[in-house]
Amino acid sequence: MDISDRIKGLLFGAAIGDALGVPVEFKSREYLKKHPVTDMTGYGTHNQPPGTFSDDSSLTFCLAEVLTKDFDLNEIAANFVKWKNNNYWTATDRVFDIGIATSKAINNISKGIQPELAGGKTEYDNGNGSLMRISPLVFYLHGKPIQERFELVKNVSSITHAHIRSVISCFYYLEFMLQIMNEHTIMNAYHNLKQTIPDFLHSISIDQLEVGFLDGLLQNNIYEFPEENIESTGYVIHTLEASIWCLLTSDTFEQSVLKAVNLGDDTDTTGCVTGAIAGLYYGYKNMPQKWIENLLKNNEIENLSERLLHKSKTL
Repeated sequence: MDISDRIKGLLFGAAIGDALGVPVEFKSREYLKKHPVTDMTGYGTHNQPPGTFSDDSSLTFCLAEVLTKDFDLNEIAANFVKWKNNNYWTATDRVFDIGIATSKAINNISKGIQPELAGGKTEYDNGNGSLMRISPLVFYLHGKPIQERFELVKNVSSITHAHIRSVISCFYYLEFMLQIMNEHTIMNAYHNLKQTIPDFLHSISIDQLEVGFLDGLLQNNIYEFPEENIESTGYVIHTLEASIWCLLTSDTFEQSVLKAVNLGDDTDTTGCVTGAIAGLYYGYKNMPQKWIENLLKNNEIENLSERLLHKSKTL
């Protein structure tokens, strides 16, 4: 698969998964069993038109914008401030949803705190707010040594979520994506990471209790878990596990994102995180055209994809 198909797949995939989930955010799994999401709809929870993406995709695009030029943590943070205060990269030109931790971190940045010091550092600061937006970083990480990759992931996560659990969750997610970029199947990628992730985290002396929070992925075959064992709250570990489970138990992009959204609860973020990795794997050409056409700001996302492609070819 060519890099253009992967870049467009990731960016559109994130926004599509997000937009599918926005109207049913906070709905229970039981409710969605009776009223499953099967197509792109609107209104519902946030009263937004069909094709509306949320903060998840907006912040993803804020990161991707910087990566079309030169990596700059200060510029990424500045874009996040522009999003919160000036509706930058919003679907309907207004912010209608923002996480508490992300809001606090952006306020810290506005007060002059350095980006890598802005995010929450306690165990209670492990929502999915950095995982949901970090996917475009994979194109910048590609080809770099693992230690440098980890430090970059740590810094980008720490803008809003600095606790090591959020950092290693983002690291796992992007390492999975790098496996896909290197043409591994998703099953091979999954099993490869069972060795490489623990070995690396041990080599840099990450607390083994923290690594243990990834045991669902690293010590088990998560694709064998029944759905009732997969949680879909706003906790970073739940979102990571749910996205990988959806990817490994589906055969198409469409199946992956619909499965993610219909898990309920934090539907837009589970959809976004799953959509980005599924879009990278299956590619833009294998995504439902009607969803691409119904997505708000689709021309702007197309343009962003082209600019990110141009930069990726120079790295």
